[in-house]
Amino acid sequence: MTEFVRKRVANAKNDILSGLTVALALVPEAVAFAFVAGVDPLVGLYAAFMIGLITSVFGGRPGMISGATGALAVVMVSLVAEGNAMGAEGEQLGLYYLFATVILMGIIQMLAGVFKLGKFVRLIPHPVMMGFVNGLAIVIFLSQLGMFKEFVNGEKVWMQGTDLWLMLGLVLLTMAIMWGLPKLKATSKLPEALIGILVVSAIVILGKLDVATVGSFIRDGGGEGLKGGLPQFQFDIFNKVPMTWETFRFIGPYALILAAIGLIESLMTLNLIDELTETRGNSNRECLAQGGANIITGLFGGMGGCAMIGQSIINIKGGGRTRLSGIVAAVTLLLFILFASGLIEQVPIAALVGVMFMVVIGTFAWSSFRILNKIPLTDAIVLIAVSLLTVFFDLAVAVIAGVIMSALAFAWENAKKIRARKHVKEDGTKVYEIWGPLFFGSIQAFNSKFDVANDPEYVEIDFIESRVSDHSALEAIFNLVGKYEEAGKKVRIKHLSEECQALMIKASPRLANVIEHDVDDPRYHVMAKAMK
Repeated sequence: MTEFVRKRVANAKNDILSGLTVALALVPEAVAFAFVAGVDPLVGLYAAFMIGLITSVFGGRPGMISGATGALAVVMVSLVAEGNAMGAEGEQLGLYYLFATVILMGIIQMLAGVFKLGKFVRLIPHPVMMGFVNGLAIVIFLSQLGMFKEFVNGEKVWMQGTDLWLMLGLVLLTMAIMWGLPKLKATSKLPEALIGILVVSAIVILGKLDVATVGSFIRDGGGEGLKGGLPQFQFDIFNKVPMTWETFRFIGPYALILAAIGLIESLMTLNLIDELTETRGNSNRECLAQGGANIITGLFGGMGGCAMIGQSIINIKGGGRTRLSGIVAAVTLLLFILFASGLIEQVPIAALVGVMFMVVIGTFAWSSFRILNKIPLTDAIVLIAVSLLTVFFDLAVAVIAGVIMSALAFAWENAKKIRARKHVKEDGTKVYEIWGPLFFGSIQAFNSKFDVANDPEYVEIDFIESRVSDHSALEAIFNLVGKYEEAGKKVRIKHLSEECQALMIKASPRLANVIEHDVDDPRYHVMAKAMK
């Protein structure tokens, strides 16, 4: 018991320190994504706090961090703009339509959890996972490049001269600290990301260096600052957004897209954290938690969100393993908003960019370069395609396209594996011994194996080394028997599974005389509806 308590206390320290690091990294991300969506920075910060807290307490993956994300923000841009256009002249209703959409998004996500749809994330192939990780690493990297721009005469332009070199120097210093500290055992008890942020912040503050900070970033984007109060219940949602069919037709598609993107990113991040920690999360519970968090966030003025792969990896690398790390990150973020806005606004953007660059390096699956010429060509194409689609479109499009490509490639490869060994018995009966999977993709090849016109009077088809997989396969067998009967020939079918036999006899009782029962008949499930 003493050993158990000691380990729990030791891990609590890691969780707290890692949570503090994550809270610092959440600030510019939440603010930046709020600007992308076209809403006030506090809307993004409140979302990061509420979603982070609720999913940490009730989610299916301890140690995973959730908050406002760019994948959702880019979809929200047009939603907010169209919502503003729907109001009377001078009335900006986009924010309230956003809140209503986030609530509906949460309801959809909770329904996914209730119907246990989270388990289908297991169907995502490994090349799609690697493509997702690589694409997201590239997206994180590209998002940080925007931090190397500054406002000049009201326009955002790339930094030049001293400003650029100073920014690069501080970023590289942060990265060097994070790279070098783990090699020093004396400092291994503190998250290297937190030390990097603190050291670079101290250099900037004490040296009075003129660099971009969290505060200047917010003000340049049009915000008034980080300071705010507690989230307030948004009664105006129900007053300003009419609860009509037209409203549902407007927000429904957005809510569905946001729910899909949020769940896909959350569940794939959950899988990634599972691999890093060698533990197992609960995908359906995560769906429920994400949905509930978005409903609460919409009601209390947040922009919605999902799991954040960058911050989650910062947390895991920093030693965060339990729900405490996420709770600390969320509560600390709220404390920043309420009491420490002045201090947090002094944190240099360069330190946070350095942390995110190290996340990019740690996230990208560098092994994909090594294995590209060692894996099947179709898998390599899927990996590259998912990476590019994640960068140029969004995560949902990339993952869905990757799964479809993988499924089609799998079907095509298996369709070519159908074989038929042929021989004639002493009594003149011709035997077809079918080998390989029989499903919609292999029907054409299966039919080409038979010579109905020239076969003898008695034919036997043996499926002992085949597996009838779907309704299309049953139809193919049914039609083949019909062709032999039309030609006046007798056919016997052996070693179909009990379910295949039942379905075919139900479709045509006369087939009971064609299908041969045997104690060696295989048993397996057929993906089929009852035949007509």
